[in-house]
Amino acid sequence: MSQDLKGKTILLTGGTNGIGLEASVELARRGATLVIVGRDPGRTDKALAEIKRRSGSGDVTALLCDFASQAQVRKLAADFRAAHGRLDVLVNNAGAVNARRTLTEDGLEATLAVNHLGYFLLTRLLEDLVVRSAPSRIVSVASRAHYRGSLDFDDLGYEKGGYSAIGAYSRSKLANVLFSNELARRLAGKGVSVNCLHPGVVATGIWAKSPWWVQPVVALIRPFCFISAEEGGRTITQLAAAPEGAAHHGAYLSDGKLAKAGRQARDEALARRLWDVSARLVGLPD
Repeated sequence: MSQDLKGKTILLTGGTNGIGLEASVELARRGATLVIVGRDPGRTDKALAEIKRRSGSGDVTALLCDFASQAQVRKLAADFRAAHGRLDVLVNNAGAVNARRTLTEDGLEATLAVNHLGYFLLTRLLEDLVVRSAPSRIVSVASRAHYRGSLDFDDLGYEKGGYSAIGAYSRSKLANVLFSNELARRLAGKGVSVNCLHPGVVATGIWAKSPWWVQPVVALIRPFCFISAEEGGRTITQLAAAPEGAAHHGAYLSDGKLAKAGRQARDEALARRLWDVSARLVGLPD
C-alpha cells in the first residue's frame, strides 16, 4: 500500500545513484519533503532533476557532502538544520569501496570513515531533531557482508597490514549493524524507530573501485544473481515509509524480510565499545 508522506521531511544520503536514487524517486512520489545528499555537484544536480521528473514532485532539494570529511558532515548537519525544523526520517545510505588502503583528511581508513563513521556522526548531530519529530525513523543501509566482518580495535584502520577491499567493506558493514542496534537501545521509548537492512545483491556501481580481480566476477554473475536498483530501493522505502516499518524497531531486514543478524552484530558489549570508540574518532562525547 502506498503511504502518503505529505508533511514528512526525509534526509537521504547517497541519493544520486543506485538504490538511493530509486528510493528517492519513490519517497518524493509519495509526497515527502525530500533532501538528497550527493558528493559531486554535477551528478547531484542531474539526480535532483531526474527525481523531480520521475516523481512529479517539486519538493526535492539537495545538499553536498563528501562523507570522507568530518568537517563536511558537520556542515551538512548545520545546513540541514538551517533549512528544516524537523526530520521525520533519516536514511543513511552513502557508501564506498576502496581497492587500496586510503586515508581521509582526518587520518582515518576511508572505507570505515565513509561507511560507518559518516553514519555515526551525521546521526548523532541530528539525533535530537529526529527525537523532537517523533514518531520518526532512522534507517541505515548495511549489507549481508557484515556476517564476514570483524573488528580489531587495536588496528581498525589496517595500519599493521592485512588490508583488503572485501575485508574493509565487511568491517564497515558490521559496524553499521552494531551501531544501529546500539542506537535502537538508546532511543527505546522515544518514538524513534531504528532499523538497518541488507537491500539485496544489487546491480549498482559501488564496486567500481573494487580490486581488478573482483570486477570480472561481478560482471559474470550480474545477470544471474543481482537484482535491480529499483528492487533494492524497495527495502529502504519499506522501512522509511511503510506502516510496518515503524514496528521493526531494532530489527535487521534482508531482502525486505526480517532476518537474524550475525553473532558479532548481536553482541551488546561489542556495540557499546564501538559506540565509544566511534565517538572519540569523530570528536563527540561518548
